[in-house]
Amino acid sequence: MSMEKDHRKMPDYRKLEKASGRRRKIGKTVTYMFLVFWGVLVLFPFYWMILTSVKSYSAYNAEYIPRFFTLSPTLQNYADAFTAVPLGRYLLNTVIFTFVTTALMLVVITLAAFAFARLEFRGKNILFVLFLSLMMIPGELVIITNFVTITNWDMRNSFPGLILPSVTSVFYIYLLKENFEQIPDSLYYAAKVDGTSDLKYLLKVMVPISKPTLITVTILKVIECWNSYVWPRLITDDGNYFLVSNGIQEIRENGFGRENIPAMMAAVVVISVPLIILFLIFRNKIMEGVSRGGTKG
Repeated sequence: MSMEKDHRKMPDYRKLEKASGRRRKIGKTVTYMFLVFWGVLVLFPFYWMILTSVKSYSAYNAEYIPRFFTLSPTLQNYADAFTAVPLGRYLLNTVIFTFVTTALMLVVITLAAFAFARLEFRGKNILFVLFLSLMMIPGELVIITNFVTITNWDMRNSFPGLILPSVTSVFYIYLLKENFEQIPDSLYYAAKVDGTSDLKYLLKVMVPISKPTLITVTILKVIECWNSYVWPRLITDDGNYFLVSNGIQEIRENGFGRENIPAMMAAVVVISVPLIILFLIFRNKIMEGVSRGGTKG
């Protein structure tokens, strides 16, 4: 009798397993529903931007209640975006500014990160702490100093004036230094025994190993340069050196006017698409590089 009572008291593992499975399914369903809702919330502004850009000016103004679709899309707004203002020149200026600035910055931060990570010199740690303290200086103060310097050097309305203040970054040096320090010291000592110079070791060993972080820094810098607004707006008042960011303001003021929203949205789509494509292609590299840069050991 005691055996039968103990048997009745034993839990039914099949029922427990089914209940646990149902809870997991409910949890996954709720999670996916939240992710879908959040995805729609994030992507809706992009959809609205593209939708507005393919509506005619008259159709857009006739909508007393906004419509979430259009039956008569048009590409005339995109043609107007390149004819009302020199949008092509703005894009070319931005490509030049972005490419040169990013290339010079990669050289500067790679050499600086290597010096802090591998070279030994007196006061290195103190110097690095002081270097990191520059991140605490408000950006407005740096902009004022850069503006005075570039003006005194007579570099306003020029590509050197646009590029020089942006060729270094304390944060990127720190990120790359942390990545370099993950490489075993034994590789460096073995290379020195073989007579390898520091520069050759940097280019042949450290740069290939740190490729994900370098790709991440490159992409983030490209996005930063492409979206740069305050400094280009401050240092240039010649339309020949406008970038797409301050070109948007020129489009709004002297191009389509403040009421032609569809044409404005078409210009914004043209400017935004390259960055969106770049991020979608390299999103995995960005996550890999950030995780490598932020993990030691």
